[in-house]
Amino acid sequence: MFDHADNIRRRPQVALLIETSNAYSRGLLVGIRAYMRERADWEIHFTEQGRGDEPPPWFHNWRGDGIIARIENQEIEDAVINANLPVVNVSTASLKQSYPTVASSSAGVSRAAAEHLLDRGFQSFGFCGDARFDWSFRHEQNFGRYLKGLGFVVDNFDSKLGDADDWRLEQEKLIQWVRRITKPAGVFACYDIRGQQLLDVCRQIGIRVPDDLAVIGHHNDELLCELCDPPLTSVIPNSRRAGYEAAKVLDQLMNGGSRLPSIKYIEPIGVCARRSTDRIAVQDKQIANALRFIRDRACDGIGVEDVLKTVAMSRTVLERRFQKLLGRSPYEEILRLRIERVKELLTTTDLSIAEIARQLGFSGVEYLSALFKKKLGVSPRQFRRTVAVR
Repeated sequence: MFDHADNIRRRPQVALLIETSNAYSRGLLVGIRAYMRERADWEIHFTEQGRGDEPPPWFHNWRGDGIIARIENQEIEDAVINANLPVVNVSTASLKQSYPTVASSSAGVSRAAAEHLLDRGFQSFGFCGDARFDWSFRHEQNFGRYLKGLGFVVDNFDSKLGDADDWRLEQEKLIQWVRRITKPAGVFACYDIRGQQLLDVCRQIGIRVPDDLAVIGHHNDELLCELCDPPLTSVIPNSRRAGYEAAKVLDQLMNGGSRLPSIKYIEPIGVCARRSTDRIAVQDKQIANALRFIRDRACDGIGVEDVLKTVAMSRTVLERRFQKLLGRSPYEEILRLRIERVKELLTTTDLSIAEIARQLGFSGVEYLSALFKKKLGVSPRQFRRTVAVR
């Protein structure tokens, strides 16, 4: 006799050990959900967690088919090892055992932060990390390496933060470091909460932001960044893409794919500029004014002729002084900012390419597409397919 129940395919059981307490991890979850909608009929086992929490009680007796975990402490790692199941890790913390990993590119994040500060003319730099996290140390290394390659030195804050009880001591050390660092300086805070703490210290001791110290964070937690005083500029990681790719790797593992350790780094989307870095640290006041005009109006369809109306000099003089200070022409700066905004809109919105072209002052879709492909090597449509996850 035919038993219909026996013919029903069992849905794979997948555990998500990912906290919900920060924007990056919530982005991972959105990416996993997007993959499931497209390609995987999984039954998810998941509970709300905070960063650094132990595994949820149900996990110790759970029997499933696969795990996606943000392994950032020993308890989570031990629990995952004991489960003896296909695992994809979505953290870059140092582990006793290696797993296939999908993570944000520290090199890409650090480069984006450095370039943002360089674009504002800073020549003094600092890094403010958090000793609890391995990825913070990687950001410190990558940020310093990138700027050292350009002839700059980075003043690193020697974080010794342990648990929450150490914050008063840590804050006093942070105050001393902020007072000591050569100003004006651009500082990369390893994540947005660190950026918020740094801004609080600056306000407490009368350091002007961004005039004395410009601060950029990482994760672009929009609510947290906007609640900062002043609002915090932040690198935008592509956490949705990371979650999507992690789900894709787990699907392959659960269907017999190789469990050999591998790592896939996901590049950031760009930088969301807010008031904490809204300063042009260029001694040439006329060029600083021109730069500010370009930053404010680059996506309004302006040209070099419009820039010249803000400065009392010829085009030749403007371009020579601009090139000397920034290494590119005013026209190249306008195009660079417009392309960065195109990338952001392609990644974070469902706007059509035609609408993006219209909003940003391009003469048409064809011109935008040709320019985009020339600069990035792919068309806007190909770029969106590669990086965007809804």
